[in-house]
This record gives sequence, C-alpha cells and structure tokens, in this order.
Amino acid sequence: MGKHGHCDEVSPITSNDCVCDVVRAIADAQDAVVDQHCDVSCSQSIRNLVSPTTTNGYDTVPFILYGKTLKPFKASGVVVSNQGGSNNTKFECVESFIFRVNEVSDDCCAVLELLAFDGDSNACDEPCDQLDNEKVEDLERTGICITVDLSCFCAITCLPAVSVL
Repeated sequence: MGKHGHCDEVSPITSNDCVCDVVRAIADAQDAVVDQHCDVSCSQSIRNLVSPTTTNGYDTVPFILYGKTLKPFKASGVVVSNQGGSNNTKFECVESFIFRVNEVSDDCCAVLELLAFDGDSNACDEPCDQLDNEKVEDLERTGICITVDLSCFCAITCLPAVSVL
C-alpha cells in the first residue's frame, strides 16, 4: 500500500482526501457509461440558468449551505423599516437558510445575499420549514448581504434556478 493505504486502489489520487478521490472516481466512471438523472442539482440549476436554448428569465441559483457539523447554516440580518412615517423607524430582523451569491474572491471569501419569501422574515428551524408550500415567485432578494469564508462549509444544496430580480 502507498502513502494513502487502501486509497491507492483508486487512480489517479489527486488530493489527500481519500473519500473525495473515491467519490470523484465513481462519478467519472458513471458519467462515462450513463447520463446522470438529477432533476434538481447544482449542475442542473446552473445549466438551466445559462442555457442559451431557453428564454426562461432565470437570474439566480438559490442555495443552502451546511457547516462542518452538517447542520444547515441560517444567517440573520437587519433591515430598517419606517412604516407609518419617520417617527416609527424600526429594526426588522430577517433570517434565512437560502442564499444568492453576489461575488466570490480568489481566496473563497464570498458575499452572499439572504433570500426570503415575501412577507416572511422568519426562517424557522429547518430549511424545509422555510421552503415548504411557498410559491416560487414569492422568493425575493432582501438586500441583506453577509460575507463568509466558503472553506468553513462542507456541503451545498442548490435549488432550481429562479428569477428574483
């Protein structure tokens, strides 16, 4: 066995991450023999966003991030609301599991915008609580942006491409 022990069975080893290398080799082998049938995946959402054959108006691939404990990442931010005039200016907290990327630097520092459903500023306890039975057209940009280090996350779930502009 080589320096990676049993991982040398998978060729070529491209990193020090045995599991990643094995899963990459499986994916490559599967791609070589059959088309993948993921109707909802990051790759499919990106293809739908940039497809030149459709004029769907999509402008966003919303996604959910998972931290190193594989718990979904919920972010919060604040907007200022002045309903009822300038004497009634208040802070309003917005929470969300759903994000839109605005920019990513070379060192994987990213500016993410929180997405929320129209009139719903509370993300509850789980992403499905926030998403379940909501109308796609009610998903909207909040204007609240956070800066994150993408290396702090272990998983991502992409939602189907949508229009939020």
